[in-house]
Amino acid sequence: MFRYLIQLRSIVAVLILVLGASACTPTVKVEASDKPITINLNVKIEHEIRVKVDKELDEILSEDSGLF
Repeated sequence: MFRYLIQLRSIVAVLILVLGASACTPTVKVEASDKPITINLNVKIEHEIRVKVDKELDEILSEDSGLF
């Protein structure tokens, strides 16, 4: 009987330690900010457009064709 009580105490002690250790786990909370997010971008955009005209169309649009 005495041996049974010692085993029961040790089991209860282990359970208390496990519960105590699990209660101390850190928690992380993620919350959205109240202020809006502002992103300032200074972007310089340069682009180049290349128009390729076929040789025949180039002849039609030339000044010598009399079209214009």
